[in-house]
Amino acid sequence: MGRTAEALHGIAAISQGVALLATGVVFIIWFHRTRRNAEVFDPSVQRMGPGWAVGGWFVPIANFWLPYRVASGVWEASAQTRPDGGWRTVPRTPLNLWWGAWVVSLLCTRVTERLWDRAVDAEEVVRAAGLVAASDAVDIVAAVLAVLYVRAVTGMQVERAVRGGAPDGPAPAPVPGAPG
Repeated sequence: MGRTAEALHGIAAISQGVALLATGVVFIIWFHRTRRNAEVFDPSVQRMGPGWAVGGWFVPIANFWLPYRVASGVWEASAQTRPDGGWRTVPRTPLNLWWGAWVVSLLCTRVTERLWDRAVDAEEVVRAAGLVAASDAVDIVAAVLAVLYVRAVTGMQVERAVRGGAPDGPAPAPVPGAPG
């Protein structure tokens, strides 16, 4: 039983790693592009430079809040304007839920990996496997919330670009997901 569980865990870990790497690359490219767009929409709310949209993910420990700061600036700059051109506040719920789930997912993964590595007897392996499955469920929730965040930001940026993103400023940069 131990070898089968170990083999299945290894296969799942490799599969998840490949999926995370592929989607992570695409997400970071999108994240960087939306940060550049946000600079056009409202540079005054950008607390972090566009390079942090990429680099912030790779700074140990600080990666728990640097990307959130970038995302927060992107959200604020991308917030939809009213039809009359006035500003309206868009609740940050998708941003906050996604980021909270992402941080919880990271922490759960680190804890369950340690428990799995320390599991020796059958009972410990079963307990660790259950916690790994629960951690995977948190990962799925974080992924779904990331999709909702991406859709919300993309939608706001498309709307800003269509309405003329920056009054008296340069033309908006291409918006990810916008029709050609």
